[in-house]
Amino acid sequence: MPEPVETTTPEGVDYGWVMQTTFVVTILVGAPIVAVLSINADLPSWGARAEFAIRVGAPIWFLTAIAVFTYAKRKQT
Repeated sequence: MPEPVETTTPEGVDYGWVMQTTFVVTILVGAPIVAVLSINADLPSWGARAEFAIRVGAPIWFLTAIAVFTYAKRKQT
């Protein structure tokens, strides 16, 4: 049996968990928000659709990341 290459003992916030949770929560919550907001938007081309998704999705992603990190930080102590 080969020896393990690496082992970790994370101290503090587990950033891998924060990134994975941010990804999943943003898809589950953010995608429907972007879809609902796009109903009234004039999006004639794929470029306009992509720009809209980025413009609206980026703040959602950022706020989700802050919320997940804050949750992880508070649960740590």
